[in-house]
Amino acid sequence: MTATQGSALEPLDGLMTVDELATAAGLTVRNTRYYSGLGLLPPPVRRGRMAYYDRMHLAHLELVRALQEHGFTLQAIERVVSRLPEDATTEDLALQRAMMTSWTTSAPVPVDRAALERRAGRPLVDDELALLVVMGALEETDEGTYLAAPNLETGLELLDLDVSAESLGAASEAIGRHMEALAEELTTILRTQVLQPYRRTARASGQSPEQAAQMEHTVSRLRQLTLEAVVTGFQRAANAVIARSLTRG
Repeated sequence: MTATQGSALEPLDGLMTVDELATAAGLTVRNTRYYSGLGLLPPPVRRGRMAYYDRMHLAHLELVRALQEHGFTLQAIERVVSRLPEDATTEDLALQRAMMTSWTTSAPVPVDRAALERRAGRPLVDDELALLVVMGALEETDEGTYLAAPNLETGLELLDLDVSAESLGAASEAIGRHMEALAEELTTILRTQVLQPYRRTARASGQSPEQAAQMEHTVSRLRQLTLEAVVTGFQRAANAVIARSLTRG
């Protein structure tokens, strides 16, 4: 079978040219070559003077693209890729992508001070910008600019409340501390009780691409349900605290 006889994704025994690989990943050929040059893809399959790529290369590209879309720098992506096990399968990379991509619905957006003040509807002093960073509504970059998180509007509204900066900072620190501990514990449960058993089964008996896609969907949906459960759990805990306070009163 020649490259012109096969389908767009499987032109030669499941292999793709760099043009076909880029199309399948939704990237330009230039970016695809660039990522390959950074070592983010395995070496291509050589047949004579031609370089070909397979599903594993596509899985690497999809991982790289997903991480970039969720705000990961290329340096961070290189660290993620370098830690992948040598025997990782395409299914492993799909699950890695589901685990590593952000839980937020949108990536941070670059903003400067003028844009922040337009959104706030007033000038912002340095202490207020620092407080937005503490609250996680902003992330300061090495260039001195900012990345706006999805909760920026919430942070700006908090600045306008008649609440001291110390109180807002303390509340944000408490939320961050407990949420990081909760995220660590929930991630450990997901990894050890969901993903690792799946990988053991996949390696022992083999799994189809459809089953791997279903597991990726399961992980993504589980994340959404976990977020809902966290909100509901906090509401329940807050109500319990109020009830105990009334009883003591």
